[in-house]
Amino acid sequence: MKTVSALFRHPIKGHGRQELTHVSLEIGQVFPFDRRWAVAHDASNIAAGPQDWAHCLNFSRGAKAPALMAMTAYFDEATGQLALNHPDLPTIMINPDNAEDATRFIKWVQPIMPENRAKSNALVRANGYGMTDQKHPYVSINTTASLADLSRKAGTDMSMHRFRGNIWLDNAKPWEEFDWIGKTIRIGKAVLKVEAPITRCLATTVDTETGLRDVETLELLQQHWGHKDFGIFAAVVEPGNIGLSDTVEVL
Repeated sequence: MKTVSALFRHPIKGHGRQELTHVSLEIGQVFPFDRRWAVAHDASNIAAGPQDWAHCLNFSRGAKAPALMAMTAYFDEATGQLALNHPDLPTIMINPDNAEDATRFIKWVQPIMPENRAKSNALVRANGYGMTDQKHPYVSINTTASLADLSRKAGTDMSMHRFRGNIWLDNAKPWEEFDWIGKTIRIGKAVLKVEAPITRCLATTVDTETGLRDVETLELLQQHWGHKDFGIFAAVVEPGNIGLSDTVEVL
């Protein structure tokens, strides 16, 4: 029986992951507070303030700044406070909607940003559902079986954190999640429509403990499976709570 093994959100796009024990999903929404904020850089046309959805190329992220992949986060929904941790930086606590805190955050993250990349210059809030890589309000789903299979091809155990997914499932067959595209699945009390595979970027080549590139994940996917996809996107069609160890059913 397939079950939920891990749940994650990423309050600031590309800047830290937060592990959860349960979450309430709503129709037409991403995970609560997932990619609610993003970091615009000085090569984009985005200024501080609320923003409609924009392409990921406008933002600082792990594909271009590998060290960001080692960051963790904890967002307190009740207080609006966000704690960020990185092995090479002191812990920082901010309110992402506070202008002074946002400025302080941009200064805090600068030491781990590459010299040859556009500089982070503004922390912006996403209007609507979140600044995810897709314009549609999707939830991302991955399986530990597919991760284990890819790890075997890589010759090393890879962390699930490389793939920045929302929901991780145990007890699936490797790559069977691609067979769910076009189908609905029930996870806990919520029902989701599986819409598309997730095509991956260079962020997945980074060790999330060190922030250094170490595995050519994209080449491995292309070589062994003929594509660069890992995981699936799904849209919430019936709201409900999901939690760790909840069962999963393909409808």
